[in-house]
Amino acid sequence: MLTPQGLKGKQFRITGTSYPRLGPPPRRGRRVLMLVASALALALIALGGVQLVDIFTGKGKHTTAQACASPRPSAAASLSGKPLAAPAPGASGSPGASGSPGSPEASGSAGASGSPAAGSPAAGSPAAGTPLPASTAVPQPQAVTVNVLNATDKAGLAARTADDLKKRGFTVGKVGNAPSALEKKVPGTAELVAGPAGAGAATLLGAQVTGATTMADTRTDGSIDFVIGDGYTTLLEPDAAATALAAALKPSPSPSPGPGSC
Repeated sequence: MLTPQGLKGKQFRITGTSYPRLGPPPRRGRRVLMLVASALALALIALGGVQLVDIFTGKGKHTTAQACASPRPSAAASLSGKPLAAPAPGASGSPGASGSPGSPEASGSAGASGSPAAGSPAAGSPAAGTPLPASTAVPQPQAVTVNVLNATDKAGLAARTADDLKKRGFTVGKVGNAPSALEKKVPGTAELVAGPAGAGAATLLGAQVTGATTMADTRTDGSIDFVIGDGYTTLLEPDAAATALAAALKPSPSPSPGPGSC
């Protein structure tokens, strides 16, 4: 073994209790980040566990059920602070109901019994000029009298529509031009005008044309006016009309309450 120049004949000895470090020095920042990340992970795990316990034990559902079960006072009662009083039976507000006990009006007359007079709309019926509620009590076409009125400037449209309705079994009444109050004032396909007794007929006739609207008036019979509008061209095909009628008679499903709602 060759001895380096200048060290020949000399002896060296290593002193001390530790050896020199050969690797890179440790980084304290990395350790701090690892500790912070571990703490966040533990916190998220603990929060998820608490929520799972609430879900499986039904604590949230019990709170929602209690909130839904509490009655809500009406707007009028909440404003006045008093419960609404029910109307007295037989009190119709007519002059006959306020008569003396010995008067003929108070003893068995129509005004005292609360029933409407002949020719007047029944209680709860829609007011004239308002939309007519749909009815599922649909009569046969032969029992429906339809007055076909043309509110457009197209000549012969009422007669052609009346012929089409006759072919489908409807009983056609008046055929002609619409009153001056409705001329060129029906923008849609048709407007069906009937009284409370013609609600079912309006449902049946409304299925024969697309986009028809219904309006109520004060008539007491079951007839109905088919007022042709500017957007009308022709009736639906019989198959399409039957499908539209079935859809009109099918009750619409009530929407299911969402989670957390009453």
